[in-house]
Amino acid sequence: MQYNGFERCNVLPTYRAVLKGNTLEWTDEAPQDGESKEVLITVLGGAGPLKKPRGPEMAEALRQFADSGQPSSFGDALEWQRETRQDRVLPGREE
Repeated sequence: MQYNGFERCNVLPTYRAVLKGNTLEWTDEAPQDGESKEVLITVLGGAGPLKKPRGPEMAEALRQFADSGQPSSFGDALEWQRETRQDRVLPGREE
């Protein structure tokens, strides 16, 4: 069986682990049935454990930025678009 694109379209169960040598150390829930399985491994990054999601910290930083009033200092977005937009001849419609 080939896995180079669309031959394998069904959704496969996903488990998070850290690969150390020839051993997988599960970081979240591991497969429970205990049977041997064929696996596909995708290396996500460099060495070390997987980083925890930073969504809550990012949301808090964006909230603080919005509360500071700084986004309003950019001015009117439509005015900026009109000033910077440049009309051009469309391909295939040269005059």
